Amino acid sequence: MVMGINGEFPGPGLRARVGDTLQVNVTNKLHTEGVVIHWHGILQKGRPWADGTASISQCAIAPGETFLYSFTVDKAGTYFYHGHYGMQRSAGLYGSLIVDVAEGEKEPFEYDGEFNLLLSDWWHKSVHEQEVGLSSNPFRWINEPQSLLINGRGQYNCSLASRYNSSAALPECSLGGGEQWAPNVLKVLPNKTYRLRIASTTSLASLNLAIGGHNVTVVEADGNYVQPFSTTDVDIYSGETYSVLFTTNQNPDENYWISVGVRGRLPQTPQALALVNYLPNHASKFPTSPPPVTPQWDDYNRSKAFSNRIQGLEGTTPPPPADYDRRIMLLNTQNTIDGLTVWAINNVSLSFPPTPYLGALKYGIKAAFDQTPPPDTFPDWYDIMSPPANPNATTGNAIYTLDFNSTVDVILQNANTLQPNDSEIHPWHMHGHNFWVLGYGDGKFQRGDEKLFEKAGRRPPLKNTAVIFPFGWTALRFVADNPGAWPFHCHIEPHLHMGMGVVIAEGVEFLADVPRETLSCGLTGMMFSGNGEEGHN
Repeated sequence: MVMGINGEFPGPGLRARVGDTLQVNVTNKLHTEGVVIHWHGILQKGRPWADGTASISQCAIAPGETFLYSFTVDKAGTYFYHGHYGMQRSAGLYGSLIVDVAEGEKEPFEYDGEFNLLLSDWWHKSVHEQEVGLSSNPFRWINEPQSLLINGRGQYNCSLASRYNSSAALPECSLGGGEQWAPNVLKVLPNKTYRLRIASTTSLASLNLAIGGHNVTVVEADGNYVQPFSTTDVDIYSGETYSVLFTTNQNPDENYWISVGVRGRLPQTPQALALVNYLPNHASKFPTSPPPVTPQWDDYNRSKAFSNRIQGLEGTTPPPPADYDRRIMLLNTQNTIDGLTVWAINNVSLSFPPTPYLGALKYGIKAAFDQTPPPDTFPDWYDIMSPPANPNATTGNAIYTLDFNSTVDVILQNANTLQPNDSEIHPWHMHGHNFWVLGYGDGKFQRGDEKLFEKAGRRPPLKNTAVIFPFGWTALRFVADNPGAWPFHCHIEPHLHMGMGVVIAEGVEFLADVPRETLSCGLTGMMFSGNGEEGHN
């Protein structure tokens, strides 16, 4: 079963220009559950209730109801949208969102045509079965996906690459037209330059993309221009988007593979493949060369080298503020609560309240969530290289309240899981803000590691999603200049489901009234009903 939109999977691609106002009516025709849509990478300045996050910016849209999302897109780039209630993204609730430059303006690079690739992973186990397993004792992990998908298409129980390997475990898929496993085909002309927009909405997998025989030039990351650099392949983590340019300067008598494979986890899922079809060749013509091989899954030095090459484009990316007003250290750990396996931040596993934070803050409903601020740091003695000596954590729903217009540093600190010698990749996504990625480091962040931020000539890039590598840290800086309540969380779907996130809030007092239709549940629903009865859920 897949969650579709207007009968489509993935959902319809949306396209707009900078300055446009989008109005999207979302009608929930799911019979048994609510739904919301998050517009990933859109800052929602002045309209935080349009962010599309259940329990934070709005109540879930109940079965049979319609909700209008109305917001302005103010920055060109490659974005996407997806469900943000339960694990509905894992069930297929997503689609692409492209914002073009304003009329009369130009990108800082040129190209002759473009393609859009939405990358995802797919399980045969239903999302509801996955959720039950994650919240069970004993714990049942979702395991690796059965397929990787490109624009919703993939292969299972056959391989497009089997003909290149006589000992392949899977039979060969056909390239002929009409089969359910036929790949996406990118039709190109020789000696042209194309823009390839790439977005990863994976639930679990970190990915690597390469085009056989072609280098690519990275020019955009998370809707922000970057200093162009050439590479053979691109690492892309869940929640990230990129634009790359490639030139069709290879033998025009051949077709070429695009391959997408798993990084950061021992791959148990075949690569996803798409075809670059040099016209006038037929799309059924197999490339003579096998697909590019995904780099070794645990070659983290290679991954770090790629991440460090991403720099802001001079002239479009402002430098970060020289100093910070507040520093928050967020320790990512795997823990247990009453025998259940959870993820926690500074020993607190996030549990969303029934009343949306935005309404509770705007209307002063203190009973809606814990008013005790969560910890800004973790104990100095904590050993990130070993499983926690005391694995017990607590659940909580308190938030980080930031001074409006203050500069905030966040140090994301990775640690060992409950298993010895094990630490995982975590891509963290921030709503409502772009942040500067100041730097990455190995081991525990120490006072003095700030010197690693100041590599000669490096311009920190602006992004909305950043990776933390195993047993390492990532330093971010942002300005709290967007009134609202915003989630900041690991973009791996089961990790957020298990509590790996925090909520930040700033400047809510500067907002006009929050629309009542966003707050018709919980304590705000009771307040607006006027008769003491709880509003609809």
